[in-house]
Amino acid sequence: MANSTLHNLAYAPGSKKRIKRIARGQGSGHGGTATRGHKGEGARSGTHYRPWFEGGQMPLIRRVPKFGFTNVLRVEYQKVNVSQLQELAPKFKDGKVTPEAMYTVGAISKKSKPVKVLGDGEIKTKLEITAHSFSKTAVQKIEAAGGKAITLNQKSK
Repeated sequence: MANSTLHNLAYAPGSKKRIKRIARGQGSGHGGTATRGHKGEGARSGTHYRPWFEGGQMPLIRRVPKFGFTNVLRVEYQKVNVSQLQELAPKFKDGKVTPEAMYTVGAISKKSKPVKVLGDGEIKTKLEITAHSFSKTAVQKIEAAGGKAITLNQKSK
């Protein structure tokens, strides 16, 4: 393309599509029923189909079986084992382990979800661990190693 200046700017060929001009007479190719078909609700003005309406057919939500329920009060914890904390112990400052510190070293993937420390594996390092919940064996192992298990208060939903 030659020099582009304000007086010769143009759209790229094929990038602009002509609009479909509906109900502008027979010559337009969209006259007559104006692409609305013959009779029925959709042919009238002011129509509104609900998105789930299936033309009187038994709707999907009523066809599929229903079972179970979702407990809205369920708390989904991120699990961290004491063996993981033992491996990552050198990365924690002053032996203080918080959910933020666990996130920075990659022990957990989300800051927003609560953390539960589980007792799988061994821990030999003295760590002061702060989390939302602990298993009994985790508390026993942490305290046996000379550390502390501090439980955080959770925000209620």
